[in-house]
This record gives sequence, C-alpha cells and structure tokens, in this order.
Amino acid sequence: MNIESVYNMIAQDLQAVERELDKNIQSEIDLVPTMGRYILNSGGKRFRPLLLILSARLCGYKGKNHIQLACILEFIHTATLLHDDVVDNANIRRGNMSANALWGNQASILIGDLFFAQSFSLIAQTRNWRVLKVLTGATTKLAQGEVLDLVQEGDLACDESNYLTTITYKTASLIKAACHVGAILGNVDQNKEKAMKNFGNNLGIAYQLMDDTLDYVSTEEEFGKTIGKDLEEGKITLPLIHTLQKSAPEDREFIVSALKKEKLTKKLLTNILHLIRHYQGLEYTAQKAKQYALKAKKELKSFLPSHEKEALIAIADYAVDRRH
Repeated sequence: MNIESVYNMIAQDLQAVERELDKNIQSEIDLVPTMGRYILNSGGKRFRPLLLILSARLCGYKGKNHIQLACILEFIHTATLLHDDVVDNANIRRGNMSANALWGNQASILIGDLFFAQSFSLIAQTRNWRVLKVLTGATTKLAQGEVLDLVQEGDLACDESNYLTTITYKTASLIKAACHVGAILGNVDQNKEKAMKNFGNNLGIAYQLMDDTLDYVSTEEEFGKTIGKDLEEGKITLPLIHTLQKSAPEDREFIVSALKKEKLTKKLLTNILHLIRHYQGLEYTAQKAKQYALKAKKELKSFLPSHEKEALIAIADYAVDRRH
C-alpha cells in the first residue's frame, strides 16, 4: 500500500475533518477566517488527523468523535507553525509565502494563540478527560520542545542525546498523542494502548530525522522551504552533530568558525554541506530514521492483520522514503 492509497482509504473522514476545520475558523473578525483558511489550505498533509483516524479504526472505534479530535490536532499543529515561522523569521511555508510574511508577526502570533484557545475549547466539549490529559500533556511537551530548540540554537556542544530529546518533545509528542487518542477511543487493553503510544513516538522521531535530512538534499520546490535553512538559523540537527563528531580537527574548526560568523554566506554554506556529505552525516541520519520507523512497525505486532494496520505500516515507510 502506498501513501496515496492510505489517504484514499479514509478520504471521507478527511473531508469531514476539512468541514470541521472550516466551521471552527468562522468569526465576525474577518482576519480570523482569512488567515485561518490560508494556513490550513496551504498544502498541509493532515498527517496527525490521518494517524488519529487510522489508529481509532485499528483499535475498533465506530463512533464519530474522531473527526472533532482530528480537527483539534490540526489546530494545535497549525498554531505551532504560525509561532515557529515568527521565531524563525521564515518567509516560506510549504512552498508558499508564510502567514507572517503576508500579515506580519503580530497577526501570526495572535491567530496562533486563537487556534490554541479554540483547540482546548473543542477538547472540553468532548468531555473525555483521558483525551484531555493526553492532548494537554502533548501540547505542554511540544512547547517545551520549542524552548529546547531555541536554547540549543547555535550550541555546537549539543550532542545526539540532547537532539533526540528535543525532537521527541517538539515533533513526536503530538504524533504520539494522535495515535494514543485513537487507542483511547477504541478502548483497547493497556498493552495495545502502550503499543500505539510507542508506535506514534517512534514514528514521530523518524519523521523529524528525515525532515532534518531533507533540509540538506531536497529541492526547494519539493521541500517547500529554503534548503539549508536550518544551518542558516543556527539549528543543530543530527547531520551536523554527526559531522562535527566524526570530522578531522581542521574540518571541525572550519565548521565551528563558519557557524560563529554573523552571516553564513552561500560559499560557506556550500562548503559545510560538502563536509556533511563527506562525513556521511545525511546517511547516518537517514539510517537512524529507518531504525525508528522499524521500531514503530514492530509495535503493531499485537494487532491482527487489517487494512488499517497495513496503512500504518505504509505511513512508517513513507516517513523515511518521502522527498518532502
């Protein structure tokens, strides 16, 4: 099963999520639906809603609350994107002008805040306190991950362990929550609930590892943002961490010196990219991503064969094989 087949498999549910999203960005303040529709319709994969819907189905859920919960996950994710682009001073998001580039930082922060507030209002409406605990906990972890990311910016002493902690908080927490909520809806036993949590966590780490690899190798048209942007922003990701660890002293000194400069020129960036490739930083990171994806797939062994199980396995493969 390929990723297109996975999306087609739950197309009706995803269409219902789109209607729910549109319903919940309505406001008498024109800027809210205008910005809301722009960011929500700018090429997002609905990856977290996809996982929640499939996880709920895998766990035997037959109700309709998964649609609203999938909408909540997308609102939380979108709020973080709006805030991220302000923090990173990004002009491109998913191949389009970022919201802050079009409407300014103030509007992006405020609409992001509104999305967060809307998310928790919708969570309260579900009256499912276990789901509330999972989603609020994940959002807290996500915010902590954003702070860790900021603290580690430009810190060349950041090692692989610190990096993995950051991406576990920043990216994997919400993906893990999507799968965990699906298990809660399906009311499965503790072992299967734990398996879904672990599946989501490992998948989230694999997804971010691949994202950090793609920052160096995809074309801008494929990836939807400037290539090498992480380096320019001083973000210390695993390809660079591995390169700094394995490089000869003179190469390490060059990288450290270049990254300490006020502006990273195109020539310096090209030379650093060459060294990352030379010391196989990309291969190492991609291999790590594959290891985490394999761990994710192994967590599904307790579930009987089904289209949903096959779809989740296909998503784990997609996470490490994708080009954007």
